[in-house]
Amino acid sequence: MDTKKILEQVKKGEISIEDAEELFRRQPFEELGYAKLDTHRKLRSGCAEVVFCSGKADEHLLKIYERLYEEEGEVLGTRATKEQAELVQAEIPEVEYDALSRILKIEKKQKEHIGKIVVCTAGTADIPVAEEAAQTAEFFGNTVERIYDVGVSGLHRLLSKVDVIQSANCVIAVAGMEGALASVIGGLVDKPVIAVPTSVGYGASMNGISALLTMINSCANGIATVNIDNGYGAGYIASQINRLGVHKDE
Repeated sequence: MDTKKILEQVKKGEISIEDAEELFRRQPFEELGYAKLDTHRKLRSGCAEVVFCSGKADEHLLKIYERLYEEEGEVLGTRATKEQAELVQAEIPEVEYDALSRILKIEKKQKEHIGKIVVCTAGTADIPVAEEAAQTAEFFGNTVERIYDVGVSGLHRLLSKVDVIQSANCVIAVAGMEGALASVIGGLVDKPVIAVPTSVGYGASMNGISALLTMINSCANGIATVNIDNGYGAGYIASQINRLGVHKDE
């Protein structure tokens, strides 16, 4: 529910006060039996409900996507398979699917993008998680700059981009293996760094646990760590930080 839009429609005489009152009387969620859609989430938190596609039954995913689209005019889905994308696209052809990030979305056109978030990866194998973070942040109206393959095994690559990284309101550092990238970036910037450990690496990396432990034990200041491969969570938090940074400058 877009409260501001409803009030503007009342002001313009496009809908009656009685109709607006009826809209506001709706429950803060829609009961579907197998799901309770949080239709008031955008009103409370600034961002509408996002669909975690993995593991959902086809009929449930499709109905949830259709209802959120009707309610919000756009939908962000994460961890979608190619088959799920084809299912939704058959009913909503405008839906876009990115196989790399596994993002399934339909987005409002001419959306304003504000501030700056920089997303960095240690290696190219970390890009799928980084793209989930970057595209999530972009969906929520943020300007995102990508700096990929700047891990500590070739530190000069990262140092060549320090000016860009330092200009951001928030930096997302995505790394597997030993996960040292976040600590290095944390020592170079005066803005928050969100560390994202990935499951990339050989046996002793333990599917990302090694990178996770490195990041949460970092000696650099200003680093917060999300769960292994949680690009979406990093993108969401970065969006909130970026909005605060933009509003502070206004």
